[in-house]
Amino acid sequence: MKQTILVVEDDPLIRELVSIYLKKADYEVIEASDGEEAKKVFLTYHPCLIILDLMLPKLSGEALCKWVREQEQNEVSIIMVSAKTRTNDKISGLKLGADDYLTKPFDPEELVAHVEAVLRRTGQFCQKIVYEGLCIKPRKGEALLYDKPLSLTKHEFNLLYHFMENPNVVLSREALIHQLYPLADKTILDRTIDAHIKKLRVKIEDNPALPKRICTVRGMGYKFVQ
Repeated sequence: MKQTILVVEDDPLIRELVSIYLKKADYEVIEASDGEEAKKVFLTYHPCLIILDLMLPKLSGEALCKWVREQEQNEVSIIMVSAKTRTNDKISGLKLGADDYLTKPFDPEELVAHVEAVLRRTGQFCQKIVYEGLCIKPRKGEALLYDKPLSLTKHEFNLLYHFMENPNVVLSREALIHQLYPLADKTILDRTIDAHIKKLRVKIEDNPALPKRICTVRGMGYKFVQ
C-alpha cells in the first residue's frame, strides 16, 4: 500500500510541481491550499507525512503544525518548507514538532530525498489503512472515524481490518467465519457474521439501513466499497 503525503501549499504551481515529483516516486498525494482546508483533509485521509508551507492563508503553518501534533503526536511526519531562511526560524519550526525543514527555493528531487529520509526514520509509526475518514491502525488496535475513536469489540475490529485489507472484494460468510473463528467448530452460523456486521455498520455508517461502506452482495456475501 502506498504511503500518503499531504502537500499544504498556497502557491498552485509549487503545489502541482511537488505533487508530480512525489507521485513519480510512488507516493499517494493529497493537497490543500490553506491551513483550514488542510485540517479537513488531514482528518479524512490521515497522511503519513505532511509537506507544510509556513506562510499560509486562514491558518499559519506553525499553528497547523501545533494542531497536528495535538491530534496524532508522532504518528505523522512533518517537513516544513519556507522562504524563511534564518537559523532562528528553522530552530522554531523544529521545536514546534517538524521532523525536517527545507528553505525555498528548493529542487523537487531534493525534497523527495528529504521525504524518503524522514520516512525511513518514522515510517514504522504510520501503519494504518484509511478510506474517507475511516482509519484503522492494526498495530495499535485502534480504529477512528474522522479522528474520533471507535469502540469496537475484538471481532468487530478484526472484521473491519479484514474488509479494509480487501477493498472491493466480495467476501463470503464462510470466508469471514474462517477469518474470525479459525479454530472454532464449523457449527458457527452465518447469522453470527450478520450480527457482527449489523453492529459494525451502526458504528461506521452514516445510515446503517443504507450502508455505503460495507455493502451486502445478495447471494454472495459482503463487500467493503472503496
